[in-house]
Amino acid sequence: MTLRKGGLPEPIPGSGTLFALRVIGIVFLIRWVHSMSDFGLAALLQAMAGSAWACINLAFIALLIVLPGARARAERPAHPMPQWLRQALRALGALGFLFAAWLVCYYFFVSGAAAALRAVRDANGWPLVAPALFAATIWLCRPRPLWPTNPVARRYAIGRFAVMLDVPQQTAIVWAENRKMGQYAIQELALYGARSLWPARNSLPKPAPAVAQSPSSSAAQDAQSGVPADPAAPRPRAAWVNLPEFDATRSRSLALLWSSPAAAGHNRHLVFRATLWRAADRFAAQALDAALRRF
Repeated sequence: MTLRKGGLPEPIPGSGTLFALRVIGIVFLIRWVHSMSDFGLAALLQAMAGSAWACINLAFIALLIVLPGARARAERPAHPMPQWLRQALRALGALGFLFAAWLVCYYFFVSGAAAALRAVRDANGWPLVAPALFAATIWLCRPRPLWPTNPVARRYAIGRFAVMLDVPQQTAIVWAENRKMGQYAIQELALYGARSLWPARNSLPKPAPAVAQSPSSSAAQDAQSGVPADPAAPRPRAAWVNLPEFDATRSRSLALLWSSPAAAGHNRHLVFRATLWRAADRFAAQALDAALRRF
């Protein structure tokens, strides 16, 4: 455990996300109890039993406060929650945001701006705070990679995907958020610039056949050009038909392809596709492409 200058322990990465989600759940619970305080217990239970939206809100509040299975861990700072909980909170938050935003817009359209502003003032701004809290929940549960990019440790984060290169074992481990997608040989992976339309999974075009040359002819060409043969130079990877080479300055999206002739039924396999929205994703893709070309 690391300590600050004042002697207080450093918070575990990911604990701030759990704290923020619990605060949002407590705010929703306080507001729900306040709005239901005028009803009796029997009338409240009867109203909840006849309203599916009330049950959804109650389940959403319970998940936010309890956060079952959530635990902050230093090795997974961006994923303190299990995947099912993250997906459930994101789905319920999206439903709540759409419903709350629709109610506010509909009231503005029917009653007019003046009456709607008076209603917002009488409700202490809750018609505007509720959609903001739902949006904050969606943002806190957004898809994120397992770790940030660290080229020194050979860890790369592109979108919601993370790739770790294990050089001693000559393997690459690919993660989608906190779910392990697979482990592949580094020599069988390559990055390409993705197009807008892609064929179905595992039905990509075959690599272009390489022109066979005899050792004597290639050696004669090297001798004529005056360039000595470098045995340590990386072998050129096979070119795919109609798939452009990845260019960090031009490609807006990429595809990680796995071509393994030894794995029956798994050659020409599309591992993942990602869009390069941020500069950090573009930097990670460029570093990963340079690392894969060395093998």
